[in-house]
Amino acid sequence: MHRVTTVAHGSTRLLHRLLEGRDSSCLTHLELLPPRPGVTVDWPAWTPPELRAAFAAQGIPAPWAHQAAAADHAHAGRHVVVATGTASGKSLAYQLPVLSALLADPRATALYLAPTKALAADQLRCLAELAPAGVRPSCYDGDTPREQRDWARQHSRFVLTNPDMIGRGILPRHESWSMFLRRLTYVVVDECHAYRGVFGSHVAHVLRRLRRLAARYGRDPVFVLASATAGQPGTTAARLIGADVHEVTEDASPRGGLAFALWEPPLLPPTDTPWHAVTDADADGPTDTGADGPAGYAPGAHPVRRSALREAADLLADAVAGGVRTLAFVRSRRGAEAVATLARDALAQTADGLEHRVAAYRSGYLPEERRELERGLLDGSLVGLATTTALELGIDLTGLDAVIMTGYPGRLASMWQQAGRAGRRGRDAVCVLVARDDPLDTYLVHHPDTLFGRPVEACVLDPANPHVLGPHLAAAAAELPLKPADLALFGGAPAEAALAELVAAGVVRRRPSGWYWTGDARPDVDLRGAGGAPVTVVETGTGRLLGTVDAGSSHFLVHPGAVYVHQGASYVVDDLDPTDAVALVHAEDPPWTTHPRDSSALSVGSVRSYVDAGPVGLFLGEVEVTARVTGYQRRKRPTGEVIDTRPLDLPTRRLNTVAVWWTVSAPGLDRAGVDPGDIPGALHAAEHAAIGLLPLVATCDRWDIGGISTAMHPDTGAATVFVYDGHPGGAGFAERAFHAAGDWLRATRDVIAACGCAAGCPSCVQSPKCGNGNAPLSKDGAVKVLDLVLDALEGN
Repeated sequence: MHRVTTVAHGSTRLLHRLLEGRDSSCLTHLELLPPRPGVTVDWPAWTPPELRAAFAAQGIPAPWAHQAAAADHAHAGRHVVVATGTASGKSLAYQLPVLSALLADPRATALYLAPTKALAADQLRCLAELAPAGVRPSCYDGDTPREQRDWARQHSRFVLTNPDMIGRGILPRHESWSMFLRRLTYVVVDECHAYRGVFGSHVAHVLRRLRRLAARYGRDPVFVLASATAGQPGTTAARLIGADVHEVTEDASPRGGLAFALWEPPLLPPTDTPWHAVTDADADGPTDTGADGPAGYAPGAHPVRRSALREAADLLADAVAGGVRTLAFVRSRRGAEAVATLARDALAQTADGLEHRVAAYRSGYLPEERRELERGLLDGSLVGLATTTALELGIDLTGLDAVIMTGYPGRLASMWQQAGRAGRRGRDAVCVLVARDDPLDTYLVHHPDTLFGRPVEACVLDPANPHVLGPHLAAAAAELPLKPADLALFGGAPAEAALAELVAAGVVRRRPSGWYWTGDARPDVDLRGAGGAPVTVVETGTGRLLGTVDAGSSHFLVHPGAVYVHQGASYVVDDLDPTDAVALVHAEDPPWTTHPRDSSALSVGSVRSYVDAGPVGLFLGEVEVTARVTGYQRRKRPTGEVIDTRPLDLPTRRLNTVAVWWTVSAPGLDRAGVDPGDIPGALHAAEHAAIGLLPLVATCDRWDIGGISTAMHPDTGAATVFVYDGHPGGAGFAERAFHAAGDWLRATRDVIAACGCAAGCPSCVQSPKCGNGNAPLSKDGAVKVLDLVLDALEGN
């Protein structure tokens, strides 16, 4: 990104309107990005005249240079990924070759894959206006009624779907899709940067299974992939589809000026009130667990910052009052509901009637609710929307003026994608990143070069993950017996090893001609790693379906007694039935909130790699984490005072994953000056800060990972800090941390040491998702431990 001192007046005026009357000291940095003109080229010579006319009718007289370059690759039969900025017109890069092919051959078909149903629905709206007669584009996803699914399968030549429906609805029933697959010419993979970690590894195998079945029907479709700006897009795309991919990365589209502000909420007076009363503990999922200790209060009085949720809600309310069309991104569903509610409350007090122009948007809403919210934002009846990452991806939200980020989203790619939601079609725009009171956000807003001076990271995915590979090989064998020649597509030696395990388990039989599925039912692969079917939330008295919660979060969000918020309305959970995947709730608005408590344990399975650094050991290996939600706290609104803690009887969950850990010997701790009584708190504090800073070196956010620390772990025989991937089989984050341990732990140590608090605060060592209430913690001890670890590793 360019660093400049001047920018289009429109963006600076917008920023002034948004921040007017606020404490200017909260603005830690202002990055001004200049407007950029676009570069057009002639339509490729192979473009049909009727398609040129259709684009011209849409106000597109000529393509941008990158659109034409990507389209030329695809038309020539080469797999291609176009990785350019938000609103750079990546859709045309695939529409041009795909629609040209469907025009040239009235029998040809094409598939479009999006990571979200909302994006597929948005693309269908565009294609309905653009596609020539006879193409008949149609959605085929979980929101599509049964009769429309049948119509799409039989009549549509351009089917828009998602990886889940490919894996569960098309590939297992490929015989009924045989006519479509026999004519498959193109496969479009939109927003492919979203396919990272375990989800990306699953999608990589869905695409390999699709390629194998297409070949069975005599087709070798061309893949056209679209991505936000990302590191090494060609390499990532090749790993995703299992074939070489050309990349187009030079963005030739115009861009308006962008004023990007880093905003740190003001400090509040020192307080002895519970830490969670004034910070952003809005997590939807698992917590980290440190050494055993009392729960509830942070140790000692300390200065805390105003909640980023409240700061973002106030900014959203001011934007709506000023007519500034704004998206506020929040990292959790609970947080999105809270920001929308707080903004509505503020508008109700100061600007009568405007509170109805703010809403929340998140996963778990019913399809008709999501579509209504999208329409409201597009037609202007909604001016502000608090959303999770559900609106981060490609939906065309033309006309937005500003984006507010409630905390760093965890990856530079996500940050720029969210920032690009505003200012589309050359409009000037504003983005404000409101720092959460945690180590990473504190570090970033005071080190802006980390955000604006670095290239966007590459996506991390590992198709060889055995927890992913095995289930997909079983699914592939059920679709069509696997032949020895197929193994190269699925990774070669790892695939052969995984098949041997399936044979030993008795679900696959080896014959001279290949491997055959022997199970009674088709294998069902959970691509999203949600741990089972979504839990439906049902109102007890009426039987009304309110929405869904993914299985992995259900113990935290809809446990018995939990307060569940849906579009600003509060409900209390009466019962959670994990077997039937149903949570029963009744409408109630109690004067408290609920916060789950959990406990975890970790055992080491094996060590992949290690570094012996004298008193310090650094390890990478397989671990098993067992966790159980044991109860929940009720806390008064708005003070956060703990009313009581109530027990829960929920089943234990097990996670086999990959961890990085370091051990410190007792003599080493003694020489470092760590008092024996401070060892648990020092390790716990170092663990929290290390989790918070890991996104600096790995393409994750803190919700992708967990941690455990202990003064004496039975498997290591020493004081140990573990940080593990929160996904079965691992997601590559711990491995990246192992190889970048020096940079990672140096940044961790510097954040703790530089913090001005006396005994530890959310900006350095307290965690918003700690299962032990942030106790015990020793800030000074953490610095001593990390100094010891760094000195040992650097001297090794």
